[in-house]
Amino acid sequence: MKLERELACRQVVELVTAYLDDALDPVDRERFEEHLVFCDGCANYLEQMRATIRLAGGAGLVLPPALESRLLDAFNDWRTS
Repeated sequence: MKLERELACRQVVELVTAYLDDALDPVDRERFEEHLVFCDGCANYLEQMRATIRLAGGAGLVLPPALESRLLDAFNDWRTS
């Protein structure tokens, strides 16, 4: 995926999972990290995501299928809006 030279905050939010999974190509990763240097809000968002992943990973929580489906639907609706 090739991104514009400068990323908007919305793009950072959409790419944060790929960034954390080390799935961005080197050029896009550099652009992502460059944005974080100048945007405290996105840098904080990334740290919040890391903390959430750490906490959720240790919880061993299994959601009921209906709740999981509702959450995924809500996330997908938000993402496409």
